[in-house]
Amino acid sequence: MKQSFYERLGESVYRETLPNGLQIYVVPKPGYAKKYAFFATRYGGMDTCFCLNGQWLDTPAGIAHYLEHKMFDTKEGNALQELAKNGAEPNAFTSNAMTGYYFDSTDHFEENLEILLSFVSIPYFTEESVAKEQGIIGQEIRMVEDNPDWQIYVRMMRALYQNSTARTSIAGTVESISHITAETLYDCHKAFYTPSNMVLTVVGDVDPIHVVDLARRVLPREGGPAIPRDHGTEPPEVAEKETSLAMEVSCPQFLTGFKCAPAGEKDYLRTAVIGDLACDILLGDSSPLYLRLYDEGLINTSFGGSFEMMPGVAYLYAGGDSKDARKVREEILKEAARLAKEGIGEDFYQQVKRASFGSNLRGLNSFENIAVSLTEGYFNGYDPFHFPQVFDEITKEDIQNFLRENITEERCVLSEIVPRE
Repeated sequence: MKQSFYERLGESVYRETLPNGLQIYVVPKPGYAKKYAFFATRYGGMDTCFCLNGQWLDTPAGIAHYLEHKMFDTKEGNALQELAKNGAEPNAFTSNAMTGYYFDSTDHFEENLEILLSFVSIPYFTEESVAKEQGIIGQEIRMVEDNPDWQIYVRMMRALYQNSTARTSIAGTVESISHITAETLYDCHKAFYTPSNMVLTVVGDVDPIHVVDLARRVLPREGGPAIPRDHGTEPPEVAEKETSLAMEVSCPQFLTGFKCAPAGEKDYLRTAVIGDLACDILLGDSSPLYLRLYDEGLINTSFGGSFEMMPGVAYLYAGGDSKDARKVREEILKEAARLAKEGIGEDFYQQVKRASFGSNLRGLNSFENIAVSLTEGYFNGYDPFHFPQVFDEITKEDIQNFLRENITEERCVLSEIVPRE
């Protein structure tokens, strides 16, 4: 195995790539009782259109999330129950670009790891169990569709993007999941749940060699081919400028989104850090804009923002409760233009940069954050433990250029939820 020591972070990472293509990371944490395992595939809600065996398949929206639910079924029963019997706390999630299965435990770690690797790599579906799951997930979808926070976000994404599958809800719709069959689930598992498309990350007081040997013994010997995907060709223009929906809310809510230029192949981590810093400088709760909007009563403590990236897309958004969302959007645009033109105060810039760096550093205290960061880094071609060097290289001019190019009227959309009369 290859060992890398990151002197500025005080962390070691062991790396190994198995002959079947599986990437393995082990991050030792001597003296800790808890051990954490994360097994992920580069397959998420955006990957609905892909090529398998020379044939392009257009699968139903929500199928990656649906498959995540069904993967816990085994011929012997349910893997969740098996892991829980061993004192593990297992779970899973599906994002736009990844599906991850994980557990933490203090005892029986290697036995639990073998269970995790086995049930994720060996699918077991029946038409009856798939049909039963449609009712369960359909109920989840109906519940989340009644949530204003979900509606406002999904409607913002549909306003931002014309063709990208980023505009598709990860869970799909009640109608879309009705087309999912055991056969389509097996097809998706065959395409994406292959070792060469997956990453195993273990964090804790473990022997890296034992982890590698167990994975080599349990998982298939063949890795599988790379699967081409079509996320949609996205033009620079937004799909629609505004969207509004009346719901049972006591106060109007809004999100204003900005369609940012996606990261280049070699600039993913740099783009992520610049976007995060720009968001904090423009919208953070210590920013001049936030304090002014708060004093004027245009926002309250619900206001916040974030910068996000997915395959082929990137966006910055902000929102919360407000009785005048258009005025808030106007002020955001004005402040971004001012910062781009006049520059960012040196003291404020250094304050935000130190806080952001500290947040990244504190993330290393979380086993889950370490595992997810290493996995996302592998899938997107960067080493997340190189963030100190990236912070060293970024300048105020980088932030100003980001604001100048991305926080503009042309790239802006507004999504509102208003009280039903």
